[in-house]
Amino acid sequence: MNTVTLYTTDTCPYCRNAKALLASKGIATREINVQSDPGKFQEMLTRSGRRSVPQIFIGDTHVGGFDDLAKLDRQGALLSMLA
Repeated sequence: MNTVTLYTTDTCPYCRNAKALLASKGIATREINVQSDPGKFQEMLTRSGRRSVPQIFIGDTHVGGFDDLAKLDRQGALLSMLA
């Protein structure tokens, strides 16, 4: 199963929504808080090309933010990406 990595901050409601969606599916995540570690913010920026959070990766594939994750789930593609 591919690892789901979330780049987040403490105050982001979309980060909370992404974590809740994944938890509701029983999907374990690796969370990286970019607010507490500026080096991780740079890592997120390099990997995704985006400055906003959350930035979500399934394995090495950049999914995007919460809206992108929710769209994958609605389309039924989220679980297949994890395989």
